Amino acid sequence: MSLLERITTNPDVVHGRPAIRGTRVRVADVLSLLAAGATEPEILADYPYLEHEDVRACLEYAAAQAGHMVLGTR
Repeated sequence: MSLLERITTNPDVVHGRPAIRGTRVRVADVLSLLAAGATEPEILADYPYLEHEDVRACLEYAAAQAGHMVLGTR
């Protein structure tokens, strides 16, 4: 299974924002925690239903989004 298969969007779950499958944990929440200095072990301790691969999937998702070309800017 690709790590990105762990990320889902559903209009009925967290208003359609990308989330970790089977949870209401948004990708943005995990990324914000990492950006604020939280370590992966700290995140997994706070969210025991998440797995190492879920955190990696969030990072892979963010990397894919950052790679999209933005048109009309210079």
